[in-house]
Amino acid sequence: MRNSIYGRLLLVGVCLIAGTTSQGQQQQNYLKPGIDVAVVYHPLLAHQVSNDDFWMQGGSVQLHTMIWHGLGVVADVSGVHESSMNGTGVGLDLVTVTFGPRYTWAPPCAWSPRVRWSASHTWSAPALHYALFGQILAGQANGLNGVFPHPSGATGDEDSLALSIGGGINVPLQHRLTVRAIEVDWLRTQLPNGTSNVQNNLRLGTGLVYRF
Repeated sequence: MRNSIYGRLLLVGVCLIAGTTSQGQQQQNYLKPGIDVAVVYHPLLAHQVSNDDFWMQGGSVQLHTMIWHGLGVVADVSGVHESSMNGTGVGLDLVTVTFGPRYTWAPPCAWSPRVRWSASHTWSAPALHYALFGQILAGQANGLNGVFPHPSGATGDEDSLALSIGGGINVPLQHRLTVRAIEVDWLRTQLPNGTSNVQNNLRLGTGLVYRF
């Protein structure tokens, strides 16, 4: 029992020491002022009208500037494409340009996976450092090469407001290179669709981030 208590106290101490060290490293990589560029692959679940969802494929380029203590601003230029929405033969290109604040948080204690081989032998993987971020972006959505119904007829191109709320996880590979492990965003657009003229889309993402 006493050995178990000592072991727990030792583990907490190691975590605190590692947390202090890793926090400094993570702040250097994530939280200090700087600029990073992300190239992200985006599958997007588009919602045009009720019960008529379909997947679009594309990507984005994101320019992020850290300003102060995890708070920064990001600009996102994204484009996705579908050649035949639900097999109708009607295609759609969607381009969004959005801008807004992003907050990044790096946990103070890194997580290290462990595998226990026996009662006395445990293997620990290298510590995994990561950073979480959340963002709210707004801008313009451009629907291209599609069919957008109006009372007076249909058009092929339309513009609307775009609002995106989401976040993700970044995992460092090297001093300047980081993996965007996952990104999940709710993307709202207001393109004409013959019903509510509102689309609530789900955008996923993964990619690479380079810090200058």
